Amino acid sequence: MLRIISRLDVKNETVVKGIHFEGLRVVGNPIKMATKYYQEGADEIIYVDAVASLYGRNSILDIVNKSAEKLFVPLTVGGGLRNLEDIARVLAIGADKVAINTAAIQRPEFLREAAQHFGSQCIVLSVQAKKRSKHTWEALTESGREPTGKNVLEWIQKAETLGIGEVLLTSVDQDGTKLGFDIPLIEACSTICNVPLMVGGGAGNTKDIIEISKIKGVDAVVLASSLHYDLLTLAKIKQVLFKAGISIRPNPLNTKLSE
Repeated sequence: MLRIISRLDVKNETVVKGIHFEGLRVVGNPIKMATKYYQEGADEIIYVDAVASLYGRNSILDIVNKSAEKLFVPLTVGGGLRNLEDIARVLAIGADKVAINTAAIQRPEFLREAAQHFGSQCIVLSVQAKKRSKHTWEALTESGREPTGKNVLEWIQKAETLGIGEVLLTSVDQDGTKLGFDIPLIEACSTICNVPLMVGGGAGNTKDIIEISKIKGVDAVVLASSLHYDLLTLAKIKQVLFKAGISIRPNPLNTKLSE
């Protein structure tokens, strides 16, 4: 069953979006946008502090707390989570899962500690993938700014042994372009990934989403630009997927897909 997930990158209490993680533009209020997406049928919401790692802090706790009171779908929070205390703080205010990138790259054992302490089900490995050759991608940090030397496929496999419960895979090359997903990247990762795989970066129309849904091993599609700029609506996406015979989750507010 394919999950449709809305992602909101937050900077200074506003939702921002760029292309290839660069040139960030303000697009709206995070709580209002998340509420809209929830009402339209988002299966989950992802909040990411877009500059948390850069400035060594997480500034979206109040946003998460207020959202958790209104949105009755799973919330994942990423950005600037450096230790178990950071994770505990986010989970305590209503998040269901945390997405970890930079801190895991810097010290992989952190993933094992987090999974053992909080349970694998709420530890998500966030991977920002940059193409380096035809069949090779490098994992980046700092919102796609910093190279790590880590091969994406090898890093995902390593992280699985450390106890992660899910992978959030984002193509830096396709991010914000609305030109379609990096299919070779997703196919390669879906082949080796043994935990639920969420994929994002590049969706511009429903055909892109249908194409992704047919890749075995893809559990969720993560959308940002296409929703933020009203190219697509979650209601429309679910209607199209339903008519295409793709198994999806019912709208949490019980909107009839057949209408």
